[in-house]
Amino acid sequence: MKSHTVEKIGGTTMSRFADVLDNILIGDRRGPDLYGRIIVVSAYAGLTDLLLEHKKTHEPGVYGMFVENDASSWAWGDAITKVGEKMLAINAGLQVLGLDTDQADRFVRDRIEGARSCLLDLHRLCSYGHFQLSEHLLTIREMLSAIGEAHSAYNTTLILQDKGINARYIDLTGWREELNLSFTEKIKKFFQNLRLDEELPIVTGYTQCREGLMNIYDRGYSEITFSKVAAVTQAGEAIIHKEFHLSSADPKLVGEDRVKTIGQTSYHVADQLADLGMEAIHPGAATGLRNSGIDLRIKNAFEPEHPGTLITRDYISDEPCVEIVTGRKGLIEISYIDQDMVGRTGYDQQLCKDLDNRGLRYIAKTTNANTIIHYLPISLKTAKRLVDDWKKYYSDAVIDMATVAMVSAIGSNMAVPGLMARATRALEQAGVELLATQKDRRNVEAKFIVSESDFKTAIKVLHEALVET
Repeated sequence: MKSHTVEKIGGTTMSRFADVLDNILIGDRRGPDLYGRIIVVSAYAGLTDLLLEHKKTHEPGVYGMFVENDASSWAWGDAITKVGEKMLAINAGLQVLGLDTDQADRFVRDRIEGARSCLLDLHRLCSYGHFQLSEHLLTIREMLSAIGEAHSAYNTTLILQDKGINARYIDLTGWREELNLSFTEKIKKFFQNLRLDEELPIVTGYTQCREGLMNIYDRGYSEITFSKVAAVTQAGEAIIHKEFHLSSADPKLVGEDRVKTIGQTSYHVADQLADLGMEAIHPGAATGLRNSGIDLRIKNAFEPEHPGTLITRDYISDEPCVEIVTGRKGLIEISYIDQDMVGRTGYDQQLCKDLDNRGLRYIAKTTNANTIIHYLPISLKTAKRLVDDWKKYYSDAVIDMATVAMVSAIGSNMAVPGLMARATRALEQAGVELLATQKDRRNVEAKFIVSESDFKTAIKVLHEALVET
């Protein structure tokens, strides 16, 4: 019988651990109500940035310094020391909540010094020339990223045990393990003897396995672990605790009094959000849950009584409507114009193959008789290199680039009569120039390309026209 839940707590939420105890882990729960759950935790906010690189600014952390300097400058050694100091400071702040800091600090030192020894040994090994550092980069990245997840999971287990809860630390990070199991085999091994009716598993968000999660999903690994645990253990429901509700728009852009919390939607909508970088859940994790027939609930960690948003495989809104208006700035529009395209095929395939070879993806595309325009979430530097190469290779084409923004109206059933007319009219009345638009017959998303300077206005205008009214 599918009775238990698998619940994930993100890093930002974990950094408010007193609230996590009150709203998620304990609260008003007593006795058996404390159990029947599996908790997957991320590293405390900012730690993975220090271990790898900053997610937004890309400032190098321990990994970046070790790789960029070929480990010879030893700056990475100072960086990993600072990570350890940060982790010990977090421990000290949790002592008031019942953390045994002596035990927790020993755990930190073991992981930090163990990782330092591994990196030193690897540096010595690669100095002989027969071994190449590049062959070990993913392994290094995996080992370092796992430190943060292990830290938060271990601390959580100690605090809960201090409060008389039978919490069990589940370390999937592969620390000092000899077996190299597949992803599924590892989850089965660690969960086969759990008694969920009387144990509360606290699980690391990183799983070391034969496939290498970092190689496939990079920093999306914690939700992949969460999804796989739910699928393998046949959970009744999967829950992600975030620091906000899944709403009809960003409250910071349109105002908290104007947004609506989404009560229910579909995995199709979640896919569109992920494509825009506004993830309700990582698309790979969503696929695992959807294929296993497991519903996903997104909850605000700090409003525990609110049911949140239920995401299911087959949900379609009874009444056609727009559920969410969102988007992203900083897209690069690359236009390819060639008069010889008219009546001929193959141009699009060539361009897409080149993008794929470079590891680049587009999130929208428009075409006409002699023009192909791709919209890519890439840096200006990467875009300029791409355009320069295309100009050399396709010398007869006119190739240009510009920075734009995309605003999307998304819903499980957007078969709303006159929706596009209403949207374009609202943008026109607000003085927003519409550069391109796109909507297909699936009625899940409508895309509007505007200049970056009009992004915020377009979000507000479309939310008012398509959601509020």
